[in-house]
Amino acid sequence: MSIKNYYKEAGEGFPLILLHGNGENHEYFIHQIARFSKTHWVLALDTRGHGKTPRGHAPFTIAQFAEDLKLFFDEHKIQQADILGFSDGGNIAMAFATKYPECVRNLILNGVNLDSKGVKASVQIPITIGYRITSLFASKSPKARQNAELLGLMVHDPNVKPEDLRKIKARTLVIAGTKDMIKRSHTELIARSIKDAELVFLEGDHFIANKRAEAFNGVVERFLQYTNL
Repeated sequence: MSIKNYYKEAGEGFPLILLHGNGENHEYFIHQIARFSKTHWVLALDTRGHGKTPRGHAPFTIAQFAEDLKLFFDEHKIQQADILGFSDGGNIAMAFATKYPECVRNLILNGVNLDSKGVKASVQIPITIGYRITSLFASKSPKARQNAELLGLMVHDPNVKPEDLRKIKARTLVIAGTKDMIKRSHTELIARSIKDAELVFLEGDHFIANKRAEAFNGVVERFLQYTNL
């Protein structure tokens, strides 16, 4: 049985989907929802097993989250949208745009990675260790199982090859922090692999949309305003 994504909406016009990162919810975009609702119908989702969206029984994977997003499009009669995804939300957006390229007009990928090798070792190694430990207790504790699933997303997902990104047809902005947990070379590889993608680095860490909202929002708005309507 399919789940229904909880979401917060604001504004009107062309839809803009906001997808948060691992272990978060739509509130991560507290500095974006009102701002972007001036020009778009903003829909900030809680992904499966996050926030107020139920876990359900389907696989807890980026690929499944992308299918959940397609169902959300269908339920809300959205044929095409702009999508802004952060971290795992960006990985969901990337997976969605490769499988359903006709559904995405503009794509903003913030702090995304193709696989776990794209994450700096100082970040990825503790994640992998934490995943192994929580997995040992997953059968005994619901909390451990939940943590194991969340960490597992960052160990096993995503699994995207650079050539897969050639399927993306949307105008694309790849944006990351200068001190991001994603390797700079990896971010550059992603941008090179998407036709005509724009690449921007902003001073800051992985969480620039939240910590440097004014600068981040300005870059996104400039990118979106050049869309041919």
